[in-house]
Amino acid sequence: MKRVPSTVSAICLVSLLCTSVFAEERVETPLAQEGKSLFSDDFERESLGDWKVIIPAFEIEDGVLVATQDRADHGSVGRIYLPMKNVVMSFRFNLVDSWGFNVVFDDKNYKGSHAGHIARVAVTPKQIRLGDDKEGIMRNDIFAMRRDPKKKAAAEKLLEGRGSNVKVDLAKGEWHEMTIELLGDEMRVSLNGKAIGHLQSSGLAHPTKESVHFTVNGKEVRFDDVQIWEAKPVQ
Repeated sequence: MKRVPSTVSAICLVSLLCTSVFAEERVETPLAQEGKSLFSDDFERESLGDWKVIIPAFEIEDGVLVATQDRADHGSVGRIYLPMKNVVMSFRFNLVDSWGFNVVFDDKNYKGSHAGHIARVAVTPKQIRLGDDKEGIMRNDIFAMRRDPKKKAAAEKLLEGRGSNVKVDLAKGEWHEMTIELLGDEMRVSLNGKAIGHLQSSGLAHPTKESVHFTVNGKEVRFDDVQIWEAKPVQ
């Protein structure tokens, strides 16, 4: 076996450490602050109001938004139509009996990605993923390639840098709070007041997010206190 010179090994180690520290700093550094309020919902009523159910089922029960998956081929989808670009979004959630949900920002007028998907945060009990859908898994060519066994490996190469995964441990039946900061080509996520993830990818800077929705998988997820603000850069 050919030995790597110690100086080269040292340089590689320093490079990896610097990359790790830099990534951690990006997570810890606030990306945006709350500006003008665009939307707020505490669900203290009986009707769905502005929420549009694209795929059943969503309902309001005891002052919270309750989502259940009715179709086997797709999670339930509840959407708010709200033109936006840079936003801060916060909400509380409870994985009552579910293996996960997604928060997805879309632009239905954009035809370069499947269903106009632009950006998402995917939540499961053990992992949270920040994703650039526009240039990542939902980009039309990549979306098609991932469904072709012969092209899947090539598709995975194209996905490098388009997502960021964070390990978590979310107990079902407990309430958690999430904040999503979306500013330019960056996204940052906090869970229960602690910053946990950051992603920088070009598709996030898409100029118009025409709506945001929850896609829920499993028997039940509950949401409450949904708020959306214009995002202002941190001074």
